[in-house]
Amino acid sequence: MDTVVSLLDLAPAQVDEPMGTALGHCVEVAQAAERAGYRRVWYAEHHNMPTIASSATSVLIAHVAANTQTIGLGAGGVMLPNHSPLVIAEQFGMLAELHPGRIDLGLGRAPGTDGETFRALRRPMNASDNFPHDVLELARYLSSDLPRSAVNAYPGRGTEVPLTILGSSLFGANLAAQLGLPYSFASHFAPDALRSAVSHYRDNYVASEAHPEPYVSIGMNVVAAETSGAAAELYERVKVSRVRQFLSRGRDTMLTSEEAEMLMNTPAGMQILGMLKHTAVGDASEVQQQMQAFADEVGANELVLVHAAPTHEERLESIRLSTLAV
Repeated sequence: MDTVVSLLDLAPAQVDEPMGTALGHCVEVAQAAERAGYRRVWYAEHHNMPTIASSATSVLIAHVAANTQTIGLGAGGVMLPNHSPLVIAEQFGMLAELHPGRIDLGLGRAPGTDGETFRALRRPMNASDNFPHDVLELARYLSSDLPRSAVNAYPGRGTEVPLTILGSSLFGANLAAQLGLPYSFASHFAPDALRSAVSHYRDNYVASEAHPEPYVSIGMNVVAAETSGAAAELYERVKVSRVRQFLSRGRDTMLTSEEAEMLMNTPAGMQILGMLKHTAVGDASEVQQQMQAFADEVGANELVLVHAAPTHEERLESIRLSTLAV
């Protein structure tokens, strides 16, 4: 299977640096991915997280698009329960008009945050119940169909921005299959239902005009370095950093790396490390072999790589080393 390689940039921010630094790094990451031959970069909507700077995906995409040339850019994704479908159609319709052929839109059902922050977004608590209807409404705003009501998206109408359903369970797989849309599984942090969800999607796929065949993208973590030994050492730091980040949530101060190491083998620590189940680790040749083997095993049309290295320079190096032949 010919596998497309994309990148998920979570816009990681250090607690002791301005958010603007993290956003500047996003431009450098996209430029590095463009040079390396990646098909596109995805940005995820998260809220109330001091270590993630990608909350306003459309604004970030506009900035990165203005500083790159050809690489595709998309939201991976917009958490649709947080928004009016009309507003999202206008935002991504505008992006599509400004950067034709480069914009994609992934849609998720989760709020991407905690309950208190969800209330601050001024959305009803049952908003996710309307997700299938909202997807259809958004698709209609972006379509070339004749207006069916007095409300239309300008810009937006006629842009046909490609939609992808995101998920980590059978719900998203089933919805994507029934709507004839591409499906993206978040196995970079929720690996458990990967195979059953992909199988359900492919087995129940209803062909659509835009997508006559099913299309699956799969999240995968990558830790690449110049040598196997350096990659193994880097991966140990990645694991400590991941435990530190997750177990520091809700605390007044971040755990130290030493404190996080002490929690690695606790039930909470092991659960967090389980998120890294699908991770390629090694030098360029090794990670490329692991990536291709994983894509072939699960039948992925596209791998969405998450470069988990703790520092910006190490992420750029991992990006450079881990492209498949394109």
